[in-house]
Amino acid sequence: MARNLRLHALVVILLLVSFWTPSCSESIPTPNSQCQTQLQQGCHDRPKSLKLKLIAIATILVASMIGVCLPLFSRAVPLLQPEGSPFAIVKAFASGVILATGYMHVLPDSFNCLTSPCLPENPWRKFPFTTFIAMISAVMTLMLDSFSMSRYKKELMEAQVAEEEQNEGMEIDDNLGREEGTNKKLGAKLVRHRVIAQLLEAGIVVHSVVIGLSMGASENPCTIRPLIAALCFHQLFEGMGLGGCILQAEYGFKMKAIMVLFFSITTPFGIALGIGLSNVYSDNSPTALIVVGILNALSAGLLNYMALVDLLAFDFMGPKLQANLTLHIWAYVAVFLGAGGMSLMAKWA
Repeated sequence: MARNLRLHALVVILLLVSFWTPSCSESIPTPNSQCQTQLQQGCHDRPKSLKLKLIAIATILVASMIGVCLPLFSRAVPLLQPEGSPFAIVKAFASGVILATGYMHVLPDSFNCLTSPCLPENPWRKFPFTTFIAMISAVMTLMLDSFSMSRYKKELMEAQVAEEEQNEGMEIDDNLGREEGTNKKLGAKLVRHRVIAQLLEAGIVVHSVVIGLSMGASENPCTIRPLIAALCFHQLFEGMGLGGCILQAEYGFKMKAIMVLFFSITTPFGIALGIGLSNVYSDNSPTALIVVGILNALSAGLLNYMALVDLLAFDFMGPKLQANLTLHIWAYVAVFLGAGGMSLMAKWA
């Protein structure tokens, strides 16, 4: 959790630095006529935009809390317990939403920022920085994933060795031996779920703050209104995906509460931050475009890796879906529905 706190703080610092770095933008040429045209487009109504943004903070907060908390209370509903088939289908749907978020929302936003006419053609439109950064981000996520698993497995093995040393000289029957073997398998599986939950939370924190900041700084009610509905849908089902991972990680109440809180408040926090700094922050300032574009590319690489490798591949190659063809097919249907619904939201957001 300390790593998540540090990452959250780093994101906020980077965004704040982007507001007060005129020296960086001074080296960038004055925006050309195409950029000036882009700045003047759209409807602008500051009081109406502020009202919509305050509504957005409340509705997105509620949608986020509902989405991430639903799976955590599923143990009270026999039909939705993690071991059941309905839970696997719901999780597949939510994984499709996360996959589409990376490919259809975050990645295109990064392209728009880093290829904006408000930035000089050289180097920003001479090299595909978005895909390059997303690729590096995916590989770095793999590194974090593998190193975290290696460290946790080492700690698990050391704990098991210590436990075995304590049991030396004691008579252990065959049933107890089989139980210890099962516990080792369950321990490794639990470690895997915890690594997935932590990495997914980190990726979501990054792009949620960026999305919220962009909405908070906007004074265009024509784009804010549909964006509220799209973000509520997005936060609801992305929260369900994260909530499922948190549930399977079997954290204690305190850790669950912290992760739920972080997910729920990041987008509203970004909106509030954007409102407070709207006088000094401009979506089309060169420094802001670069910082937001890079953060979105990093987030896209992380989310795409997590969705494909740690969520979809982990479940679809697992024993539950492999052993049940009907459930396997329905899970794929759920993935396409989730990805399709979130892709449709790209029309408005």
